[in-house]
Amino acid sequence: MMYVRPKKSLGQHFLTDTNIARDIVDAANISKDDIVVEIGPGNGILTRLLAGRAKRVIAIEIDERLIDKLREEFGSFNNIEIIAKDALQFSFNEIEGRFKVAANLPYYITTPIIFHLLESRDRIISMTLMMQREVAERIVANPGGKDYGVLSIAVQFYAEPALNFIVPSSAFFPKPKVESAVVFFRILDKRRVDVLDEGFFFKVVRAAFSQRRKTLRNALRSANLPSITDDALDSAFTKTGIDPKRRGETLSIAEFAKLADTLFCHTSS
Repeated sequence: MMYVRPKKSLGQHFLTDTNIARDIVDAANISKDDIVVEIGPGNGILTRLLAGRAKRVIAIEIDERLIDKLREEFGSFNNIEIIAKDALQFSFNEIEGRFKVAANLPYYITTPIIFHLLESRDRIISMTLMMQREVAERIVANPGGKDYGVLSIAVQFYAEPALNFIVPSSAFFPKPKVESAVVFFRILDKRRVDVLDEGFFFKVVRAAFSQRRKTLRNALRSANLPSITDDALDSAFTKTGIDPKRRGETLSIAEFAKLADTLFCHTSS
């Protein structure tokens, strides 16, 4: 295994446990017909295993120190392409055909990377991502718990995430201070719920969670959403049958959609 000193500025924690890497590949359900995109191949431990099962592996790496070493390490592989680029700046729509994603994500860019990938969701079959356990638990959370929030809804609007397994800090070098988790995302064929205006829907969701201790009505009032008057709120709660004294964390995505659409009709009328 090649060695490069991890860069703190890039949040690098290299996976060193081959068994964990193999578990990630298994979770990703890679077959010989698959194109796989790996973000941040690092020391190449996951890259090698992916290449052994996939038709093609496209590994995107930002660290210049690693790029030459990766190209040298995998020079004899005819199904690995190393791309020197920041994954946040990479256009995944440039990749021909549909593909799967597998990656050990740096903690500090986990959420931006997920949202950037979801922008190309029409091209993505599934994503198998390792991330900080705390973030994973928020992504897969259901209504009613403390972990459920904007991130849960934003991801579950487009995908069906499942937490596959926990990864101890001992599987990395250097050891992070927290545990990691591997999450499998099945990309939905269409949005989980239909809404009249997606942008407005997420404004309502963010407003509902902006002050978690407040009731839904008070949180939406405090958010100063344009054109949403007290009368509009009262009418929307009556029409949807949603109790205004509930808190945002108790509403399902379908209930948020119903509430947002009803309020949107008020703002459009």
